[in-house]
Parts: sequence; structure tokens; C-alpha cells
Amino acid sequence: MASLISLFSRPSRLPFSKESFNTRNATVHTAYDPQHPPPHPGPQWTRFVCLSDTHSETFQVPPGDVLLHSGDLSKLGTYDQLKITVDWLRSLPHPVKIIIAGNHDLPLHESWYETQYYVFHRKKEISSHIRKLVDNENNGIVYLQDQQYTFQSKDGGREWSVYGSPWQPWFGGWAFNYTPEEAQVRVAPIPEVDILLTHGPPHTILDTILTNEHVGCPELLAHLSNMQKPPLIHCFGHIHEAHGATVHVWDINDQATEANRFATEDRSNPGDTQSSETIMVNAANQPIGPKAFVRGVRIPSTTLCLECIETHHL
Repeated sequence: MASLISLFSRPSRLPFSKESFNTRNATVHTAYDPQHPPPHPGPQWTRFVCLSDTHSETFQVPPGDVLLHSGDLSKLGTYDQLKITVDWLRSLPHPVKIIIAGNHDLPLHESWYETQYYVFHRKKEISSHIRKLVDNENNGIVYLQDQQYTFQSKDGGREWSVYGSPWQPWFGGWAFNYTPEEAQVRVAPIPEVDILLTHGPPHTILDTILTNEHVGCPELLAHLSNMQKPPLIHCFGHIHEAHGATVHVWDINDQATEANRFATEDRSNPGDTQSSETIMVNAANQPIGPKAFVRGVRIPSTTLCLECIETHHL
């Protein structure tokens, strides 16, 4: 597999330079000029565009074959807010679009919302109407809520499997939260797939908040580390200040180790035989904290893209 990851998605005057790094199966570009993104490498490749935590904001998104959104589609999950996002996603040219919910998409956690709506909303939203808005095949958008889906990005291409889960560890009593005691039950259904979408990150991987604490899910990390074939790509969000990408290497003893690759490091050529590595992407599009600025300039909403070779059997 070869991969391209980019951090900027709409025109800006940021003082950044192009950066990239290679893994055995991926080429990762961590920054590029948003006005001149790298061209699509050709028909034998699939470009994934990764979003998360857009919170009803709309912005320029690079073209691609598959769009992945890891939740927090809205600010507080109202019909009007979600319609802004759905209309925006519908307008994008990506042939395949796959989304999940996050803790801000309140009414999509229907059973919880029935008893907790008054904490966030003066007027109760109609959950069934919102679910129909988001989970509607006429939108050309696939909505996953603890579900698996398979697709081809192009005729005759490889089949990709993806699983989507909106859950994350307890966080202020929002939607799709679980306690430490409930964590195992929530992560156990996650199967071995090519692409995993979760709203929250696994523990210690792009999950550090401003107080320098790791707030990702330990049970999720353990569950992935016990898989015979971990996902090739794991996209999440939720922790805005940890936006970015890294390669996570799973060792032969199922002990996970994180490997951050720097721009000049070249371990091997794209398309080499697969190793036990997962491209981890925190795609939160509204970064905060130190990562929200480059040389004192606030960065805009950001997008990450991965380009995976289509003809190589992964």
C-alpha cells in the first residue's frame, strides 16, 4: 500500500513546507500547498479523504475516490445543523462517502437522547427524522453505526471492508459515551477490516489533550493489538489538539508500539509486502492548542488524504 496524507484543505498563507515520510506500505505527506495539492497518482490508486469533527462547518476538500468522516458532524446534533453537513457532503464529488456519528451528534444516540435531551436542547429533536436525514441511501452517503460495509472504489478494483463505531470513553456525559466498565462490550464487536472508523482514538495514539494526558481507550488498543490482521487504516477524531497521522507497528508478541516517521525517513518502497502496521489518522478538522498554529498563524480547517495502490493485494 502507498499512502498520501495532507494536512491543509483550503487556501491559506501559512508558512509551511512540504513534508512526507515513507513506511513499508505507505508514503505519507504531512503537509502540502492547499492551492496545489499533489495530483491523483493514477487509476491504479484509490485516494481516501479523511475528515472528522467538522461541527457543521464547510470548507474546501481535496477531490478523491473515497471520503471518510469520523464523527461530530454537527455542533449539537440539531436537524438544521446536520442538514448543513449532509448537504455539504452530498455536494462533494467523491464517489464513495462513508460517515459515522460522534458525541456531538446527540439525537443519533436515540435511547440516550430520549432521557438526556433537555441538558442540551430546549426543544426535543425528533430522532427518527434526524436518522432518516443522515442514514438515507438517496444521499449517496453510507452511515455506519456499529456496522460493517464493503465497497469498490472503481469498477474491477479491490474490495475494501470498513467498520464504523461512534463510541468513545466517558466524556462529560455526551452521546455515545461509555464507562470503563462498559468499554470491553463496546469494542468487542469490532471485526478485522481494512478500514476502521471510530470517533475516539485508541489509548496513547494521537490522543494527548492540552494537560498532556492520554485520553484514548485502552480497551480499543488492546482489542486491535489482539487481532491477527489489524486494520490497514484507522481513522478517528474527537481529540482536536492531537490532529495528525502516525504509523503504529504491532510486534509479534501483540504488544503495540508507535512509530512516528519523520519527513526524510525512507524505510522501504511503497507497495512492498504488508507488515503489521496501521496508518493511524486523527482527522479532527478543527485543531486547537499548539497544533492550531504554525509560526504564530492559526491554521484553517484541515483535511487528510491517503492514497492506496489499488492493484497491490494488501
